[in-house]
Amino acid sequence: MKKTLAILAATVATLALAVTLLAPTFLGFSVTQLGTAVRVATGMGAKLACSGRFVSGFDEARILDDLASYSPANRLLELHYGDDRVTAELLGMGRTSATYRDGLGCTLDIGDTTALDRLRMAPVASNGEEWPLGTAVTSIDGELQDRVEALLEADNAAGLQTRALLVVQDGRLAAEAYGPGIDAQTPLLGWSMGKSLTAMLAGRMETLGLADSTARPVFGGWQGDARAQIALRDLLQMASGLDFDETYAPGSDATKMLFNAHSASDIALASRTAHAPGEHFSYSSGTTNLIARWIHERLGGDVQTSLDFFQREILQPLGMAHTVFEVDPSGVFVGSSYIYASGRDWARLGQLMLNRGQWQGAQVLSDDWVARAAAPNTSANEPRYGYQFWLNGGGEELRYPQLPADAYFMLGNREQAVMISPSTKTVVVRLGWSASEYPTGENFAGLLPRG
Repeated sequence: MKKTLAILAATVATLALAVTLLAPTFLGFSVTQLGTAVRVATGMGAKLACSGRFVSGFDEARILDDLASYSPANRLLELHYGDDRVTAELLGMGRTSATYRDGLGCTLDIGDTTALDRLRMAPVASNGEEWPLGTAVTSIDGELQDRVEALLEADNAAGLQTRALLVVQDGRLAAEAYGPGIDAQTPLLGWSMGKSLTAMLAGRMETLGLADSTARPVFGGWQGDARAQIALRDLLQMASGLDFDETYAPGSDATKMLFNAHSASDIALASRTAHAPGEHFSYSSGTTNLIARWIHERLGGDVQTSLDFFQREILQPLGMAHTVFEVDPSGVFVGSSYIYASGRDWARLGQLMLNRGQWQGAQVLSDDWVARAAAPNTSANEPRYGYQFWLNGGGEELRYPQLPADAYFMLGNREQAVMISPSTKTVVVRLGWSASEYPTGENFAGLLPRG
């Protein structure tokens, strides 16, 4: 008995140390929130390990390193890999699993997810035409390619873990380089860059006459209270006025939404207002998942219909053969966070915006919608944000002084970035796993056209 108690005491002490170590990091664990912290850790572990293994094709060592980059305590996670499922535990507690489905990626096994087993996502065919239509690339600029390769090497020597770095100039793929174990087909997590793609999906609906960004209320359940004044445009600009806790700590809205909820949008849907619509910018992943829910409901509320629309209207026209948009356990896209795409596919999205919504003679997004997406919002505190895109200009100072004022960005956790620079006709894609700040302004400036 004494030996058993000693082992138990040591286990509890180790776990307490683990969650304490996590306190200042992304997950924000603390000893006083042990149960919630364990569920967040195992939810995150199962989800990212499943997608890392079955979507990106990473080995178990890289996956654990990626998780540990948020906190060394994540090395205590026990990850069990099956044929299509990953299960995570933390010192025998908080058992959570995520399941992979072909074409859908990975979804946490929370609640009834059997309906997802019936969904089908046909692959987008690749061809040998010149990029962006296909996989052939004959437009590499030798001098720029040398710069890109040198920058990627320097990044990784500094521990920044750049995994893909691409430059598109005048519509041609001019340079690309990849880190170890990554190639032009590897789908990589964009984290919050997915917010921009979610907005573009809503923009496609508007272009087709299926949406009105000024219509109110966005959801029927908001009619009759202050939320009835919120328009889709306010959600797109992160100026809805809704009160959503974006901090990544146990029990916060954000962690419950991503790692513990059957429906990721339910939490934000129930949020009350803290500001009048359009007056106050507040970055919120919950807001993006409301947009994803609105898309889902506007298309009829059928999961297969939403998947088919995304494939037909975005993936197929752009030739995005290496992109996976994951859904939550209820079947709605997790637009805030869970899009995996190759560097070339992220570049295609950037080029579509640079083209003012045109693609091979078709107007995928209206010129007007693209202009609004890249325009400042009306908030008093942070106008440098458009329709789920970060803007370089539009405020009192440039976000990145080294870069053109008209540049705007998809940005995501771990320093993911797609820059669209209209004045230089350039798109730059950087995908990686940086635990520290990445010198986006300085590095991207060195990849712009010279002279």
